[in-house]
Amino acid sequence: MPDTDTVTAARDGDQHALDQLVAGSLPFVYNVVGRALGGHLDVDDVVQDTMISMVSALDSLREAELFRSWLVAIAMQKVRERWRGQQSRPALSFLDEVLEAQDPSADFVEVTILRLGLSGQRREVAEATRWLDPAERELLSVWWLEASGQFTRAELAAALELTPQHTAVRVQRLRERLESARIVVRALDAVSRCPGLAQLTEGWDGIPAGLWRKRIARHIRACATCGALGQDLVPAERLLAGLALVPVSAGLGTTALLYQLGAAHTAAATGAAAPHAVGLAGTRLADVVHYLMAKPAVALTAGAVVVSGGALTGYAVLHSPPPRHHAAATTPTPVSTSQNTAGPTAIPNMSTVPSSPVYGQNIDHAESAPNPDTPPGELPVRPQPAPVAMSGTYGNRHPGATGEMYVLNHRGDNLTISGRGYFFVRWQVTVFPGAIAMPTWTGLTGKLFHVASGGGRRMDDLQPGTTDEHTWLGNRPLGYATLPAGAQQMWQNEYYYVDGTVTLNLNQNGLKYALIVASCSRQHINDEISQAPSDDPALGYVRYGIVRDTGDDGAPVPQYLTRSAPADPLAVPQLSRLP
Repeated sequence: MPDTDTVTAARDGDQHALDQLVAGSLPFVYNVVGRALGGHLDVDDVVQDTMISMVSALDSLREAELFRSWLVAIAMQKVRERWRGQQSRPALSFLDEVLEAQDPSADFVEVTILRLGLSGQRREVAEATRWLDPAERELLSVWWLEASGQFTRAELAAALELTPQHTAVRVQRLRERLESARIVVRALDAVSRCPGLAQLTEGWDGIPAGLWRKRIARHIRACATCGALGQDLVPAERLLAGLALVPVSAGLGTTALLYQLGAAHTAAATGAAAPHAVGLAGTRLADVVHYLMAKPAVALTAGAVVVSGGALTGYAVLHSPPPRHHAAATTPTPVSTSQNTAGPTAIPNMSTVPSSPVYGQNIDHAESAPNPDTPPGELPVRPQPAPVAMSGTYGNRHPGATGEMYVLNHRGDNLTISGRGYFFVRWQVTVFPGAIAMPTWTGLTGKLFHVASGGGRRMDDLQPGTTDEHTWLGNRPLGYATLPAGAQQMWQNEYYYVDGTVTLNLNQNGLKYALIVASCSRQHINDEISQAPSDDPALGYVRYGIVRDTGDDGAPVPQYLTRSAPADPLAVPQLSRLP
């Protein structure tokens, strides 16, 4: 953290000191907010809001030595505002509530374990925090700083706006709850669970929750086998002492924040307009910063997608102008029918498209993204007498607005999807950089079509509010998830139609990712892909979706699809035609 001289100089208008203050404070705030919010997607947004408020109110800080506790108090206020806003806002999509709690890339526990290389009892402490209630996580986020030597007890009390006595009582209760959760983690991770615990957890969905913590802890207290697991616990303070802060995520690069915050601060101090913010003179500092963070990196690209009602014969997606924020694609070339063909963005050679639709065709080339501001056509109608059925080996299952949602997050996880109807697959790339081992479709009986793509973004789109080439696949200069040559760029949500049975396999070979799968309806797909792009970073909608379905057998099939059932699903080749 910056020293008091830096805080004083920044408060008095020293631009260099402000840069140092922002850069030095960002990891501190990121750790506080990350632990307070756990696995929710809003961590980066709340951190940015906290930093903006810090700069906006810096001139009101009278005592520089109180800066750290003052800053943590702002962060806690933003966290609580986030919880209140979450309770009152309408859902942006039917996925929001479930995905905010389940997005693996936003899971701060996993981020802490990976980035700090935690193992043994340190890892157990981190995993135990998943079992705490939201209010307990707020306290934990600050107490963790104290336990690791980043914060003093006086600063802790000041940040919480409590007396030292009240702070001590709350911390002691937190220690007791955390110790109980650590034994719960051990009992559940045991190679062989005791029969009583195995019976108790038969109906547990695998998600840490307060009610299940109480049930399992009650069992542990009454069970001699499980109770013995806590005999060698080292106090959490000793495990956390000297532990470094978790490095800031790629989406919160200090370069972008320094520019945005620093430029706005200078504009406010001098009365000049901030860079790229002509006409904003006289507005509040926070408004200037929000304006800067919402501006796209480059101008929009004109053009249109030639898809009307999804009725294009043979293929539903044609070449279109390059997406906003990205360099122009190379000139399209005819599609080859060879496997694993690498090459530039392509369109089919229409002279070779058969006169009557043939099932099993695909485009094994990377596609250019459509014009982000062109709405899609209507999805063709296919029969769906009932939601498709799903079963298999998966990490978690949760209720969703369209039915049960299944989370595949480990190599070997799979879902067998049967019936006649629509379903979606949502991508969550969790750890980058590295090469993605693409999911594969095996054991197909009947037909499977790739009917649409959406979710508000392709995974290689720039995230709103960032200027450092940060996409949903990582930060290009610092680390980026890459696709096999010829693989189509996935969108956040991919939509499919099955008439028969097929098994979706999650393959991991280094880089980690998760797939969230659920049944859905044609109407849901039409509604979701028609969501308009927005410059609001909280929404993350940067483009309309696309329709791929032609309504007949000429609709494309997914890549990596086979009717066979190989022993290693990762071995399924990338195919241009399905036999």
